[in-house]
Amino acid sequence: MSLADSLNKTKLIDPFILSLLRNIGEKRSLLNNLESININSDFLNIVSDNKQCEFYIENQFHKAKGFRKLHVEIAEFSNSLKILHVVFFPDPNFNIPIFGLDLVKVNELITAAIVDLSPVSNSINYELESQLIDANKDNFGIKRKIPEWGAIFSEHVFFASLKNKEDQNYFYKLVDEYIKILVNYSKNILPDEEPQNIQERIYYQKQYCIQQMKNEKTSMVLLKYFDKKWVDRYIKEILFDF
Repeated sequence: MSLADSLNKTKLIDPFILSLLRNIGEKRSLLNNLESININSDFLNIVSDNKQCEFYIENQFHKAKGFRKLHVEIAEFSNSLKILHVVFFPDPNFNIPIFGLDLVKVNELITAAIVDLSPVSNSINYELESQLIDANKDNFGIKRKIPEWGAIFSEHVFFASLKNKEDQNYFYKLVDEYIKILVNYSKNILPDEEPQNIQERIYYQKQYCIQQMKNEKTSMVLLKYFDKKWVDRYIKEILFDF
């Protein structure tokens, strides 16, 4: 069963999100030693059919060689807000960047689409840098400004609203390039067990989570449907747990 099929248990998810899910699932399946991770069942399938407060959230977690957590979340709220959230957190014993993707669709407009391979070290990874420079990001029209909390992203981060099918195709191809770069790089990488380097990568992952939690839009959406205690747990235990 594909990632899209296993996650698509309602009629709510739209075709573009499904196409991204299928691609991500296909690339994820190529990782070495891929296996699922068990999490608190309270956070696996979160569904309300109440017409006044309808929502759907589903999470999948895996791990693989070089990755401590591969998280995919899809969600829809009140038949109008659709979200795809993906983060591949690396094992700190490996010098692998953080793959992050977020897509937000309000009614029929994709208001935010972001993808990045975010650094886990202060040192430049020249092998990855050369490939990311080659990834085509320059022909896209209007990009969005990175928010203040987004200092965690690389200089190759892509952030924009997608106005039409052409924009969607552009974003799809860029996501495909980034995740292929990540998977190919990770398959042959050896662990780096130098304690100082491990601590640096742990620090960078913690900062990634801390900065992401400063994005108030995440909690604002969830607080419309859940109490604050639940939202705090979800953000800290599920979304950004380091």
